[in-house]
Amino acid sequence: MIFSLNELVHWLGLTIFEIWINLVSLTIFTILLALKLDDGYFMASSGWWLVFSPLFVADGLNTYFCAIIFIRMHMEGMIKVGILRALWSFISVLLVFVFKYLLCKKLSGQSTLEYSEVLSPVFILLQLIAIRACQLH
Repeated sequence: MIFSLNELVHWLGLTIFEIWINLVSLTIFTILLALKLDDGYFMASSGWWLVFSPLFVADGLNTYFCAIIFIRMHMEGMIKVGILRALWSFISVLLVFVFKYLLCKKLSGQSTLEYSEVLSPVFILLQLIAIRACQLH
């Protein structure tokens, strides 16, 4: 079952622009990951932080975009809706950022966390999305 764009926007709480930013950064990340994992190629000696940098930049851009939306909603008098949207966006971006950060530390050998601990922000985010999906229907 493929979800429609309207369902994704409602369930994830993201705008189409934020989804587009994430898709572009994921494409660049995939290219850098393929170059990193290809032995003997020019990115073989680079660190995992360089590979994950497009994803961190996308998180920064999404946070900036959400702050702009919150300010505009506050100026238009939609204070309660703006606060709820900003809170949801902040929590989701924070959980995704923490996951990427922990995964990057684990892959570079700077952390001794287990993968179940690294994936815990994703599990929390999936539970929050499930609760949000139940509230919308």
